[in-house]
Amino acid sequence: MKHISVIGSGTMGNGIAHVFAQNNYCVSLIDINQTALDNAMNIIAKNLDRMVVKEKIMEADKTATLSNITTYTNLVEGVKSADLVIEAATENKELKFKIFREVDAHAPAHCILASNTSSISITELAAQTSRPDKVIGMHFMNPVPIMKLVEIINGYTTSAEVTNTIEELSKKIGKISAMSNDYPGFIANRILMPMINEAIWTLHEGVGEVTNIDTVMKLGMAHPMGPLQLADFIGLDVCLAILHVLHDGFGNPKYAPCPLLVNMVNAGKKGVKSGEGFYSWNHGTKDLVVSNSFK
Repeated sequence: MKHISVIGSGTMGNGIAHVFAQNNYCVSLIDINQTALDNAMNIIAKNLDRMVVKEKIMEADKTATLSNITTYTNLVEGVKSADLVIEAATENKELKFKIFREVDAHAPAHCILASNTSSISITELAAQTSRPDKVIGMHFMNPVPIMKLVEIINGYTTSAEVTNTIEELSKKIGKISAMSNDYPGFIANRILMPMINEAIWTLHEGVGEVTNIDTVMKLGMAHPMGPLQLADFIGLDVCLAILHVLHDGFGNPKYAPCPLLVNMVNAGKKGVKSGEGFYSWNHGTKDLVVSNSFK
């Protein structure tokens, strides 16, 4: 496996491209928007610069990593030589279905098709293709170059050979894998999202304020950041979408999203990506400033 194609150049896509390129894989980074691709390459270069400053890599390593990435706005050209395609587009089922159908039509027959989805069924994605045995989930954690975990999700028809290949590949790029079967939320978000949702309910019902809720979880439960801060980093719209998947998939009211979360997303308060969520992010990320816009 030498040629990796990554579809989507956002936060997750550029991070995945960065990691594979740094480990000497030939990477095709694909996005319909050239400006987004240019921005992604700038972000990767800046992240590599930080690693050079911290003496984690040499300047030559940075140059080699960037030279391993080629950008494409044409999906057909970007996947035609791929051994593995990793879809990292927006968490939208219909969009992902469309991408998988198109990739299946143009990627080589031996190519494995993976999705970085955090909640959408791998089995449903596989059903869009003529190679369901070669479809698997690779759920990376943000920020990808730093976080060690990759959650590997087996669809109903994913072959053992494909699973083993992806597990070995994950080791080669310095990741530790955790295996999950294909049920709503997989492992990570089936556990994480109800916790975040409960934290939002705790705020909504006036049990505690933003900083108190996050402080309890950081200092009392040894979490590196509180659930409300984490929700801002994930994206409140993404949290809402995953909760809908859990609620629809299990039919259990315990997964119903808190009305406060719904209102915030509808108001465009999506966390770091929009500059404001439970915290205000326009000033940067070093000092947490609680937003005063939620009600």
